[in-house]
Amino acid sequence: MKVHEYQAKEILARYGVPVPRGILVTEAEAARAAAEQLGGRVVVKAQVHAGGRGKAGGVKLAANPDEAVQAASQILGMRLVTKQTGAEGKIVHKVYIEEALPIERELYLGIVLDRSEGFPVMMASKFGGMEIEEVAAEHPEAILKVPFDPDVGLLPFMARKLAFGLELEGDAFKAGVKFMTALSRAYADTDASLAEINPLVTTTDGRVIALDAKMNFDDNAMFRHKDISELRDLEEEQPLEVEASKYDLNYIKLDGNIGCMVNGAGLAMATMDIIKFYGGDPANFLDVGGGASRERVSAAFKILLSDPNVKGVLINIFGGIVRCDMIAHGVIEAAKEIQLSIPLVVRLEGTNVDEGRRLLDESGLALTVGHGMADAAEKIVAAVAGN
Repeated sequence: MKVHEYQAKEILARYGVPVPRGILVTEAEAARAAAEQLGGRVVVKAQVHAGGRGKAGGVKLAANPDEAVQAASQILGMRLVTKQTGAEGKIVHKVYIEEALPIERELYLGIVLDRSEGFPVMMASKFGGMEIEEVAAEHPEAILKVPFDPDVGLLPFMARKLAFGLELEGDAFKAGVKFMTALSRAYADTDASLAEINPLVTTTDGRVIALDAKMNFDDNAMFRHKDISELRDLEEEQPLEVEASKYDLNYIKLDGNIGCMVNGAGLAMATMDIIKFYGGDPANFLDVGGGASRERVSAAFKILLSDPNVKGVLINIFGGIVRCDMIAHGVIEAAKEIQLSIPLVVRLEGTNVDEGRRLLDESGLALTVGHGMADAAEKIVAAVAGN
């Protein structure tokens, strides 16, 4: 689950992570009072779930309250298009008015889970303000990494190592060590999957402050954090992904035209790979899971067909806990209700496979049977290409 910048800063502030003062507004004229309260000179920031806002015109410096109103009016309602939003962009519904700081240096600090290490890793770099992928490609030696045990937290010597690597000195060094320790606590305590400060800035008066903040959280842990789960902004999510979440379906919309319904995350990834191998483009990741009901499968199929980009569907089920006959019932119900008019290829194996195939054969649906993954993928790619 993602949250907005202003929400991430509110969470971080609880743990003692220094953040600038800021006020959220949804109307341009409200930016005037906010700017006056924050000292006059402010930064107006679009609040969307995407990075690269500055390059896209979503972050503007205002020298006084009048300019803050002007900047807010330009940003509110705009369709912000960045690398992370895709070509469709995101409509800006709110902006964050934040005090301007006397910036001395821009740095990078972030925490992600490193599965090879089995621990979260704090990363730091002197190249703040850049996307970390660009830094990794152009200056890999400039990324410092320190894994730490989340139950123990980032130890002082680890934080000092990173602070030395960032060439912090004097008051900024001490502040940086405290900042990193607090950030590691915030990451672990909230079950975050990402905590990124880019840029982390030092000021001319020796402070170290999170000028920007991004936090993502583990969906499976949100039952422990009701306060965080309530921050979810459905307007920032894909409508089909929101609908899928109502049925506990693991669905992610992609840019292709072949809808995929699969059980098991590993099989879903393999299915997308083999579609690409045969020259097709998957339209989604959809894992119906191990405990899917007939109704849930029907809902999943409807969600697939609700995507206007989908020109064909591949159902790839290996029946274990999920029975093949139950999958067949769900698909038949949804297909008849929606009046399926695009190619459908089905590959069923496993528990109750014979009954599942019989139901599909007698359903009257225009479908093609796939004999194995490769055969099924090749058939759906060919069907979509010839449609």
